[in-house]
Amino acid sequence: MFVYSIRSATIKFISAIALSIAVLFALIALIPTYGDGETQPVSDISYTKIYENSDRLAFISQFGWEVAEEPLETVEVTVPETFDTVYLGYNEMQKEQGLNLAKYKGKTVTRYTYKVTNYPDYEGTVYVSLLIYKNKVVGGDVCSADVNGFVHGFEAPEKT
Repeated sequence: MFVYSIRSATIKFISAIALSIAVLFALIALIPTYGDGETQPVSDISYTKIYENSDRLAFISQFGWEVAEEPLETVEVTVPETFDTVYLGYNEMQKEQGLNLAKYKGKTVTRYTYKVTNYPDYEGTVYVSLLIYKNKVVGGDVCSADVNGFVHGFEAPEKT
């Protein structure tokens, strides 16, 4: 017959480990998964299957914008490999609308710029720009042409 003696400190230590493991498993089971950390689109807007001008116009109209039928400008641009402070800020705006330019660093994208004809409560010229890579919208914005203008994502800003 064998007799074992265990100090109370050892029992407390083993109990603490067991409790920690139980809490860890409970957290894993109860906390929802958040994917791989990438942002998701804020609504049911389709960012894919942008093959031609009519698809770009349909994409823009999902946000309520009316634009000229043809783009004012079509330009090939390269997303920089490293983001400066301007690009970091611009990418934060993209993340807010469910996009992320970081995945396209070093890639050449096509920027289509259209003139917005129905921007509310603003008399100046307003443009919407789409950044397209392999038939997918990967970025874009709505901005004014004025020196002290504005820039925001595709959604109209909330009125305050």
